[in-house]
Amino acid sequence: MLAPTVIAWFRANGRDLPWRRPGYPAWGILVSEVMLQQTPVARVIPRLEQWLERWPTPAALAADAPGEAVRAWDRLGYPRRALNLHAAAVAITERHDGVVPHDVDELLALPGIGAYTARAVAAFAYGRRHPVVDTNVRRVIARAVDGQGEAGPPRTRVDLAAMETLLPHDEAEAKLTNAGVMELGALVCTARAPRCEQCPIAELCAWRLAGKPPYEGPRAAVQKKYEGSDRQVRGLIMAELRASDIPVTHAEIEQVWSDAPQRERALAGLLADGLVVGDAAVGYQLP
Repeated sequence: MLAPTVIAWFRANGRDLPWRRPGYPAWGILVSEVMLQQTPVARVIPRLEQWLERWPTPAALAADAPGEAVRAWDRLGYPRRALNLHAAAVAITERHDGVVPHDVDELLALPGIGAYTARAVAAFAYGRRHPVVDTNVRRVIARAVDGQGEAGPPRTRVDLAAMETLLPHDEAEAKLTNAGVMELGALVCTARAPRCEQCPIAELCAWRLAGKPPYEGPRAAVQKKYEGSDRQVRGLIMAELRASDIPVTHAEIEQVWSDAPQRERALAGLLADGLVVGDAAVGYQLP
Protein backbone atom coordinates (compact mmCIF):
# COMPACT_ATOMS: atom_id res chain seq x y z
CA MET A 1 0.00 0.00 0.00
CA LEU A 2 2.94 2.33 0.63
CA ALA A 3 4.37 2.09 -2.90
CA PRO A 4 1.26 3.21 -4.87
CA THR A 5 0.80 6.18 -2.53
CA VAL A 6 4.43 7.23 -2.84
CA ILE A 7 4.35 6.83 -6.63
CA ALA A 8 1.25 9.03 -6.93
CA TRP A 9 2.83 11.67 -4.69
CA PHE A 10 6.13 11.55 -6.60
CA ARG A 11 4.42 11.96 -9.97
CA ALA A 12 2.78 15.14 -8.69
CA ASN A 13 5.57 16.54 -6.52
CA GLY A 14 8.94 15.19 -7.67
CA ARG A 15 11.49 17.82 -8.70
CA ASP A 16 12.33 18.25 -12.37
CA LEU A 17 15.97 17.20 -12.20
CA PRO A 18 18.07 16.62 -15.35
CA TRP A 19 18.88 12.98 -14.60
CA ARG A 20 15.18 12.16 -14.19
CA ARG A 21 14.21 13.30 -17.68
CA PRO A 22 13.34 10.69 -20.33
CA GLY A 23 16.29 9.64 -22.47
CA TYR A 24 18.96 10.94 -20.09
CA PRO A 25 22.07 8.85 -20.86
CA ALA A 26 23.34 6.16 -18.51
CA TRP A 27 26.75 7.87 -18.44
CA GLY A 28 25.08 11.10 -17.30
CA ILE A 29 23.24 9.24 -14.55
CA LEU A 30 26.46 7.59 -13.40
CA VAL A 31 28.24 10.95 -13.29
CA SER A 32 25.33 12.57 -11.46
CA GLU A 33 25.21 9.83 -8.83
CA VAL A 34 28.93 10.22 -8.10
CA MET A 35 28.64 14.00 -7.94
CA LEU A 36 25.61 13.85 -5.65
CA GLN A 37 27.50 11.92 -2.98
CA GLN A 38 27.72 14.41 -0.08
CA THR A 39 27.08 17.39 -2.40
CA PRO A 40 23.78 19.35 -2.63
CA VAL A 41 21.70 19.10 -5.80
CA ALA A 42 21.93 22.84 -6.52
CA ARG A 43 25.72 22.68 -6.71
CA VAL A 44 25.75 19.52 -8.81
CA ILE A 45 23.44 20.59 -11.67
CA PRO A 46 25.68 23.27 -13.27
CA ARG A 47 28.84 21.21 -12.80
CA LEU A 48 27.15 18.14 -14.27
CA GLU A 49 26.09 20.08 -17.36
CA GLN A 50 29.63 21.41 -17.86
CA TRP A 51 31.10 17.95 -17.32
CA LEU A 52 28.84 16.24 -19.88
CA GLU A 53 29.38 19.01 -22.41
CA ARG A 54 33.12 18.42 -22.18
CA TRP A 55 33.00 14.63 -21.75
CA PRO A 56 29.69 13.35 -23.20
CA THR A 57 30.84 9.73 -23.15
CA PRO A 58 33.09 7.55 -20.98
CA ALA A 59 35.54 7.30 -23.89
CA ALA A 60 35.86 11.08 -24.07
CA LEU A 61 36.83 11.28 -20.41
CA ALA A 62 39.12 8.24 -20.64
CA ALA A 63 41.06 9.94 -23.43
CA ASP A 64 41.92 12.88 -21.19
CA ALA A 65 44.39 13.00 -18.30
CA PRO A 66 43.00 12.17 -14.84
CA GLY A 67 44.26 15.53 -13.61
CA GLU A 68 41.85 17.26 -15.98
CA ALA A 69 38.96 15.48 -14.26
CA VAL A 70 40.25 16.69 -10.89
CA ARG A 71 40.62 20.23 -12.24
CA ALA A 72 37.08 20.22 -13.67
CA TRP A 73 35.74 18.89 -10.37
CA ASP A 74 36.64 22.29 -8.94
CA ARG A 75 34.99 22.80 -5.53
CA LEU A 76 32.48 19.96 -5.46
CA GLY A 77 34.43 18.45 -2.57
CA TYR A 78 35.97 15.01 -2.04
CA PRO A 79 38.03 15.21 -5.28
CA ARG A 80 38.91 11.54 -5.03
CA ARG A 81 35.51 11.06 -6.67
CA ALA A 82 36.86 12.73 -9.83
CA LEU A 83 39.72 10.24 -10.02
CA ASN A 84 37.25 7.40 -9.46
CA LEU A 85 35.08 8.65 -12.32
CA HIS A 86 38.07 8.85 -14.62
CA ALA A 87 39.17 5.33 -13.68
CA ALA A 88 35.59 4.07 -14.20
CA ALA A 89 35.49 5.75 -17.61
CA VAL A 90 38.71 3.98 -18.61
CA ALA A 91 37.31 0.64 -17.42
CA ILE A 92 33.99 1.17 -19.25
CA THR A 93 35.86 2.06 -22.44
CA GLU A 94 38.21 -0.91 -22.23
CA ARG A 95 35.87 -3.60 -20.87
CA HIS A 96 32.43 -2.59 -22.14
CA ASP A 97 33.10 -0.87 -25.49
CA GLY A 98 32.30 2.51 -23.98
CA VAL A 99 28.80 1.54 -22.80
CA VAL A 100 27.91 1.84 -19.10
CA PRO A 101 26.94 -1.69 -18.00
CA HIS A 102 23.46 -2.42 -16.63
CA ASP A 103 24.42 -5.41 -14.47
CA VAL A 104 25.00 -4.58 -10.79
CA ASP A 105 27.97 -6.93 -10.47
CA GLU A 106 29.63 -5.41 -13.54
CA LEU A 107 28.98 -1.93 -12.18
CA LEU A 108 30.43 -2.92 -8.81
CA ALA A 109 33.57 -4.12 -10.60
CA LEU A 110 34.22 -0.59 -11.89
CA PRO A 111 36.80 1.41 -9.90
CA GLY A 112 35.28 3.53 -7.17
CA ILE A 113 31.68 2.36 -7.73
CA GLY A 114 30.03 1.18 -4.53
CA ALA A 115 26.82 -0.61 -3.63
CA TYR A 116 24.61 2.47 -3.73
CA THR A 117 25.89 3.87 -7.03
CA ALA A 118 25.80 0.50 -8.80
CA ARG A 119 22.17 -0.09 -7.89
CA ALA A 120 21.19 3.51 -8.62
CA VAL A 121 22.60 3.29 -12.15
CA ALA A 122 20.99 -0.11 -12.79
CA ALA A 123 17.63 1.13 -11.49
CA PHE A 124 17.48 4.70 -12.79
CA ALA A 125 19.40 4.35 -16.07
CA TYR A 126 18.16 0.90 -17.10
CA GLY A 127 14.95 0.43 -15.11
CA ARG A 128 16.15 -2.73 -13.36
CA ARG A 129 14.37 -3.77 -10.17
CA HIS A 130 16.96 -3.18 -7.45
CA PRO A 131 16.56 -1.50 -4.06
CA VAL A 132 18.33 1.87 -3.99
CA VAL A 133 19.10 3.06 -0.47
CA ASP A 134 20.57 6.39 0.60
CA THR A 135 20.29 8.38 3.84
CA ASN A 136 16.88 9.74 2.91
CA VAL A 137 15.49 6.30 2.12
CA ARG A 138 16.82 4.86 5.35
CA ARG A 139 15.14 7.63 7.35
CA VAL A 140 11.75 7.13 5.67
CA ILE A 141 11.86 3.37 6.27
CA ALA A 142 13.02 3.85 9.88
CA ARG A 143 10.04 6.08 10.61
CA ALA A 144 7.25 4.75 8.41
CA VAL A 145 7.99 1.03 8.77
CA ASP A 146 10.10 0.56 11.92
CA GLY A 147 8.60 3.32 14.08
CA GLN A 148 12.00 4.82 14.86
CA GLY A 149 12.76 8.55 14.73
CA GLU A 150 16.20 7.94 13.18
CA ALA A 151 17.75 5.23 11.06
CA GLY A 152 20.91 4.76 13.09
CA PRO A 153 24.21 3.63 11.54
CA PRO A 154 24.02 2.11 8.01
CA ARG A 155 23.68 -1.67 7.71
CA THR A 156 23.90 -2.43 4.01
CA ARG A 157 22.29 -5.90 3.93
CA VAL A 158 19.51 -4.98 6.34
CA ASP A 159 18.85 -1.66 4.59
CA LEU A 160 18.69 -3.23 1.13
CA ALA A 161 16.38 -6.00 2.36
CA ALA A 162 14.06 -3.46 3.96
CA MET A 163 13.76 -1.46 0.72
CA GLU A 164 13.41 -4.65 -1.32
CA THR A 165 10.20 -5.52 0.53
CA LEU A 166 8.66 -2.17 -0.47
CA LEU A 167 9.35 -2.49 -4.21
CA PRO A 168 6.53 -3.55 -6.55
CA HIS A 169 7.33 -6.45 -8.85
CA ASP A 170 6.80 -4.29 -11.94
CA GLU A 171 10.14 -2.72 -12.92
CA ALA A 172 8.69 0.66 -13.92
CA GLU A 173 6.81 0.94 -10.63
CA ALA A 174 9.87 -0.23 -8.69
CA LYS A 175 11.93 2.55 -10.31
CA LEU A 176 9.31 5.14 -9.33
CA THR A 177 9.15 3.76 -5.78
CA ASN A 178 12.92 4.04 -5.39
CA ALA A 179 12.89 7.63 -6.63
CA GLY A 180 9.73 8.52 -4.71
CA VAL A 181 10.89 7.29 -1.30
CA MET A 182 14.21 9.08 -1.83
CA GLU A 183 12.40 12.30 -2.75
CA LEU A 184 10.04 11.97 0.19
CA GLY A 185 13.00 11.82 2.55
CA ALA A 186 14.68 14.78 0.87
CA LEU A 187 11.65 17.10 0.79
CA VAL A 188 9.17 16.03 3.48
CA CYS A 189 10.50 13.42 5.91
CA THR A 190 13.59 15.49 6.69
CA ALA A 191 15.97 14.79 9.53
CA ARG A 192 15.37 17.78 11.78
CA ALA A 193 11.92 19.08 10.90
CA PRO A 194 9.72 16.46 9.21
CA ARG A 195 6.61 17.95 7.64
CA CYS A 196 4.20 15.22 8.65
CA GLU A 197 1.19 17.34 7.70
CA GLN A 198 2.38 17.23 4.06
CA CYS A 199 3.38 13.56 4.04
CA PRO A 200 1.36 11.28 1.74
CA ILE A 201 1.98 8.27 3.97
CA ALA A 202 1.35 9.99 7.31
CA GLU A 203 -1.61 7.71 8.03
CA LEU A 204 0.65 4.67 7.52
CA CYS A 205 3.68 5.95 9.43
CA ALA A 206 4.49 3.76 12.44
CA TRP A 207 6.55 6.50 14.11
CA ARG A 208 3.78 9.08 13.84
CA LEU A 209 1.11 6.62 14.98
CA ALA A 210 3.27 5.79 18.03
CA GLY A 211 3.39 9.47 19.01
CA LYS A 212 6.84 10.19 17.56
CA PRO A 213 8.85 8.64 20.41
CA PRO A 214 12.43 9.92 20.84
CA TYR A 215 15.12 7.80 19.26
CA GLU A 216 17.21 5.84 21.77
CA GLY A 217 19.19 3.52 19.52
CA PRO A 218 22.77 3.71 18.20
CA ARG A 219 23.69 6.81 16.21
CA ALA A 220 25.78 7.28 13.10
CA ALA A 221 29.17 8.90 13.57
CA VAL A 222 29.16 12.69 13.31
CA GLN A 223 31.63 14.18 10.86
CA LYS A 224 34.24 16.52 12.35
CA LYS A 225 34.02 20.26 11.71
CA TYR A 226 35.43 21.37 8.37
CA GLU A 227 37.03 24.60 9.60
CA GLY A 228 40.60 23.93 10.67
CA SER A 229 40.43 20.26 9.66
CA ASP A 230 42.80 18.31 7.43
CA ARG A 231 39.99 18.32 4.85
CA GLN A 232 40.12 22.10 4.71
CA VAL A 233 43.89 22.08 4.26
CA ARG A 234 43.66 19.45 1.53
CA GLY A 235 41.07 21.61 -0.21
CA LEU A 236 43.32 24.67 -0.06
CA ILE A 237 46.24 22.74 -1.53
CA MET A 238 44.04 21.35 -4.29
CA ALA A 239 42.76 24.84 -5.11
CA GLU A 240 46.35 26.05 -5.47
CA LEU A 241 47.16 23.22 -7.88
CA ARG A 242 43.96 23.62 -9.93
CA ALA A 243 44.79 27.29 -10.47
CA SER A 244 48.23 26.55 -11.91
CA ASP A 245 49.26 25.09 -15.27
CA ILE A 246 52.81 24.49 -14.05
CA PRO A 247 54.15 22.62 -11.01
CA VAL A 248 53.60 24.44 -7.73
CA THR A 249 56.71 24.77 -5.60
CA HIS A 250 56.93 23.58 -2.02
CA ALA A 251 57.46 27.20 -0.96
CA GLU A 252 54.13 28.10 -2.55
CA ILE A 253 52.45 25.19 -0.77
CA GLU A 254 53.84 26.52 2.50
CA GLN A 255 51.93 29.77 1.99
CA VAL A 256 48.61 27.89 1.90
CA TRP A 257 48.51 26.95 5.61
CA SER A 258 50.67 28.08 8.51
CA ASP A 259 50.52 24.91 10.62
CA ALA A 260 53.46 22.99 9.10
CA PRO A 261 52.75 19.50 10.56
CA GLN A 262 49.09 19.65 9.51
CA ARG A 263 49.99 21.03 6.08
CA GLU A 264 52.55 18.30 5.44
CA ARG A 265 50.14 15.65 6.67
CA ALA A 266 47.48 16.91 4.26
CA LEU A 267 49.96 17.01 1.38
CA ALA A 268 51.18 13.49 2.15
CA GLY A 269 47.58 12.27 2.13
CA LEU A 270 46.92 13.86 -1.28
CA LEU A 271 50.05 12.23 -2.68
CA ALA A 272 49.05 8.85 -1.25
CA ASP A 273 45.55 9.20 -2.76
CA GLY A 274 46.97 9.94 -6.20
CA LEU A 275 45.34 13.38 -6.30
CA VAL A 276 48.75 15.09 -6.41
CA VAL A 277 52.00 14.02 -8.05
CA GLY A 278 55.55 15.34 -7.68
CA ASP A 279 57.85 16.19 -4.82
CA ALA A 280 59.61 19.12 -3.18
CA ALA A 281 62.41 19.07 -5.77
CA VAL A 282 60.28 19.28 -8.94
CA GLY A 283 57.10 20.78 -7.51
CA TYR A 284 53.56 19.45 -7.24
CA GLN A 285 50.74 19.18 -9.77
CA LEU A 286 47.56 17.35 -10.61
CA PRO A 287 48.03 13.84 -12.05
